Amino acid sequence: MAKVVIIDDESAILELMTKLVRSTGHSVTGCLTGTEGMAEIRAQKPELVIVDLRIGDINGLDIVNTCREDFPDTAVIMVTGHGSIETAVEAMRLGAFDYLTKPFDLGDLVKTVKQALQNSPGNPEAPVQPSVMMRTPSSSKLIGHSEAIQKIFEIVRRVADNDSPVLLEGEFGVGKHMVARALHEASRRSAAPFKELQCSAMPEDLLDAELFGHSGNQAGGIFSRANGGTVHLAEVHQLPARIQAQLNSFLDEIQARKRSGRSGLEGVAPDFRLVVSTTTPLEESTTSGRFREDLYYKLSVVPVKIPPLRERREDIRPLVEHILKEMADRSETVAKTIDNNAMSFLEKYAWPGNISELRNAVERACAFSEKDRILPTDLPPKVSQQIEVPTPTGGGTTQLPIGSTLDDFIRAQERVFINETLKYNNGSREKTASMLGVSIATLYRKMGLNVERRTTT
Repeated sequence: MAKVVIIDDESAILELMTKLVRSTGHSVTGCLTGTEGMAEIRAQKPELVIVDLRIGDINGLDIVNTCREDFPDTAVIMVTGHGSIETAVEAMRLGAFDYLTKPFDLGDLVKTVKQALQNSPGNPEAPVQPSVMMRTPSSSKLIGHSEAIQKIFEIVRRVADNDSPVLLEGEFGVGKHMVARALHEASRRSAAPFKELQCSAMPEDLLDAELFGHSGNQAGGIFSRANGGTVHLAEVHQLPARIQAQLNSFLDEIQARKRSGRSGLEGVAPDFRLVVSTTTPLEESTTSGRFREDLYYKLSVVPVKIPPLRERREDIRPLVEHILKEMADRSETVAKTIDNNAMSFLEKYAWPGNISELRNAVERACAFSEKDRILPTDLPPKVSQQIEVPTPTGGGTTQLPIGSTLDDFIRAQERVFINETLKYNNGSREKTASMLGVSIATLYRKMGLNVERRTTT
């Protein structure tokens, strides 16, 4: 029997959830206010808290954050009538186990409570799951703290068991293969094959045979070989026009056979989940006439854009740590650590090759490192070399690593200029914002501060 605290300012909903969770054998305390709920949490130190997002006196996300910091053994489920991916991402980022959107199915509540208690950090039998990884069998592949990657985690969770085609778009090396694999492993198809085909890597005739079988025998094609599983077509924008037409007709035929329940010449319609990926925005290829419009709409039912690594730099550290651990596991050695200065170089570099380039850089650093700790001198020169740029005040230089973007340079120059203007105004942020011609909120954002922390000077 677990101790559960439920916080919701709607008395009818609170009573319903309290009775339902209590009926599963747990000790439940219901609270109508956040203040009352926090008092019960501090008094009981429960195994589980269920909290509404909006409870009047306290934001539910603040309770999630407090539980994470003060009661790490307490699992939290967020409940909200204002559901959105953004709310869910923030709750999960702050440490919530899961969330439910009102109106929710009572069976879902019971199931989520059971899973939360089984996976609670306070449960000695709970499987160990790093907080930066998605809770699926593919967790070792999708790694990151950033809001962008958390949104992708949420999309994967939501559509994993939906058979609609998924279109993954992003630069080379951002991890489209890993997201495709995560979709497969998080789905009911995870025990079936995951088949992948690089559409730009073979001649047209061989590509035709790989997709649709040899000599008209569809049983030899990738869709039949992935029976019950997932097919990932990489660089789908590279498909020749003839193959595009064949794929379009093939998908039409599959849908027609499924709707009618009839068999084709080769038997029942193949059962597969289709995921495609591209480094070129497919809609642009459609507009330019290089890709069929009707096929584009079939493939882009669930579009997912994966941002480059330079736009989610907070993911670099967990990725580096994962790569180091992965290398150590392969060689059956202790994982190397990385010097803070070396990590700083990695976090500042623009990574035009994204995760693929980062992996190569870390592996090179491991090879060059003579000790158990990676130093800046072990990194590739293009990562550790810096450019000295004169500051706008003429009082020195700003150092940026080779490969930094123009945005990086502009942000660095802005920080220097803001700091100099603050000194001139004796630290008054309001005067500084006025002198720079920006709002106080903009000044705080550029300084990396929260507006809520603002004080009058």
